[in-house]
Amino acid sequence: MKVTFPHMGNLWICLEAMLEYLGVETVVPPPSTKKTLSLGSKHAPEFACMPLKLNLGNFMEASDLGADTILMAGGCGPCRFGYYAQVEYEILCDLGYRYSLVVMEPPERHISEFLARIRQITGNRSWLEVIRGIKFGYQKARAVDGLEMTAMRLRPREIDPGSTDAALSAALEEIAGARRPEDLPPAIGRAREIMGGVPVEDRPVIRVGLVGEIYTVLEPFANLEIEKKLGRLGVEVDRSIYLSEWINDHLFMGLIRGMRSSSLYKKSASPYLRHFVGGHGLETMGGAVYYNSLGYDGVIQILPFTCMPEIVAQSILPGFSRDTGMPVITLISDEQSGDAGLQTRIEAFVDLLAEKKRRKEWSA
Repeated sequence: MKVTFPHMGNLWICLEAMLEYLGVETVVPPPSTKKTLSLGSKHAPEFACMPLKLNLGNFMEASDLGADTILMAGGCGPCRFGYYAQVEYEILCDLGYRYSLVVMEPPERHISEFLARIRQITGNRSWLEVIRGIKFGYQKARAVDGLEMTAMRLRPREIDPGSTDAALSAALEEIAGARRPEDLPPAIGRAREIMGGVPVEDRPVIRVGLVGEIYTVLEPFANLEIEKKLGRLGVEVDRSIYLSEWINDHLFMGLIRGMRSSSLYKKSASPYLRHFVGGHGLETMGGAVYYNSLGYDGVIQILPFTCMPEIVAQSILPGFSRDTGMPVITLISDEQSGDAGLQTRIEAFVDLLAEKKRRKEWSA
């Protein structure tokens, strides 16, 4: 068995760690590129969203590297993502690919349901080993999220352009290279030391909250590396969702306390949206309210074309913006999205935020 999975940001670091610790051979697909998207778009339904097309391309490229089993997350509710594992699997079968499929559905009642699904691919490994493997992968996810948060704080303050990105790449290599749980703490120490070595200066920055559908928020290829673009424009970014938060919310059922969770966003969203609309639509609305309460300068919503839950949130955000004065922009991603178009839109939005901030400071 050679297990593969889709790319979604740095998800591969924690999944590879968990599976290899449990003795499962993994095949990490090549990072998503235009070729990946082209492969997926050629064979996917035309109006399927971008994540399905990129996932499909990931699996086709991984098959060329010897993968024979797909590990894929599942879902429920109005979002079409709950169907995507099966849709992708059927497309691959029609194309002649010989894959087995294992779907990690969110537990309905207890985390033991998630553990049982993991054992579909880990075989006769003991429960203790399975739990240790999951813990190891999750610890890597926490470490990666911490490094990415640090990078988003450093980019708008770095003295040497590009130094943060180079440091982040080296720091992530340290985390990915830790093969055993006991190797991880010193690797985290080295990674933090690398990030701490980035020369910065104290300067005023604009703060923006990035909200939206989880895949386009986390996957740099899908969002055209918006975090880097904003950082170079002097913007400090915070995401409304990080991988470790999603794992704790949806797979661990909130088992780990003290972390930001979707319950925070559900409470925040209540003046504008009071019920689940699928995907991360509710979290998007709550995230915008949350960032406004923290005094952020603006909110960017990013979503894949045709994403139904995010379209619901998109329709509500203008009313929120009018009520609060918080500037909001929505960016939609698909296979036609271009780098220049995105750059122009975010430059205009950042100029608007900077001018608004200057006027507020003058009037204070």
